[in-house]
Amino acid sequence: MQTSFASIIGFDSAWTDNPKAPGAICVIRLDGDGAHLHLAPQLASFAQALDIVESERADAQKCLVALDQPTIVPNLTGSRPVDKVAGSLISWIGGGVQPASRSKIGMFDDAAPIWRFKQALGAKEEPELARVASSGLFLIEVFPALALAAIEATFCSRLAAPKYNPVNRRRFKITDWRAVAEATRRFGMLNSLSHLEDWCSVAVSFETPSKADQDRLDALICGLIGLHWLVAPRDQSVMIGDLETGYMIAPATRGVHERLRAAAQQRGVPIA
Repeated sequence: MQTSFASIIGFDSAWTDNPKAPGAICVIRLDGDGAHLHLAPQLASFAQALDIVESERADAQKCLVALDQPTIVPNLTGSRPVDKVAGSLISWIGGGVQPASRSKIGMFDDAAPIWRFKQALGAKEEPELARVASSGLFLIEVFPALALAAIEATFCSRLAAPKYNPVNRRRFKITDWRAVAEATRRFGMLNSLSHLEDWCSVAVSFETPSKADQDRLDALICGLIGLHWLVAPRDQSVMIGDLETGYMIAPATRGVHERLRAAAQQRGVPIA
């Protein structure tokens, strides 16, 4: 039986379906009493993510899946226009954007798990409709690195991107890990998300976080981007790209960065 709440599922898919390196997922529920973290971030494969979405869909009036993986990839080689626009900012702050094309075997070729996931999910990929619809199942593409640059000013300057991936031991900084966890907590508080403090407090206290810990943190950021897209004023978010060549949804709490606007204008990529 459907009840009057919306469910936002944040899913960091890890792009490939590797049992030894699954992605991570979380669930935020939004009802008359506000938003709360219903399912704390946990590791999940594509199949496990589908099970969680189906469970939420059975009870929720509206479901939004915020996925950290390109969902529309028509280009055979190179990268998508939206990747280039996002890269104009991400590379400036010292991060990277992995280019998406159908040539990436295991990620975006015809047999890649993302397409099976999308087909089984059966969600509408209409971001603007997802904001205003009272019911339905929706999918949006999000990018945590772009969100972090938007929500935390200290991350958004030359070569200031946080180095919080434990796999890259040479560049990893525990202070950056803690800064990301704290920025995530504040972003959740901005949208009045309850039951978040404890999880973020534990994450901040980690001395040696693992890749799985980072995946869980990124899943939470995905969920928060989805929540922000639904509840914040429209001008507090941005959609870069389109539904033909690919797009990303990101917060724009301090306005859309001039580098993104300039790159979008130069390449003729929609940004709103």
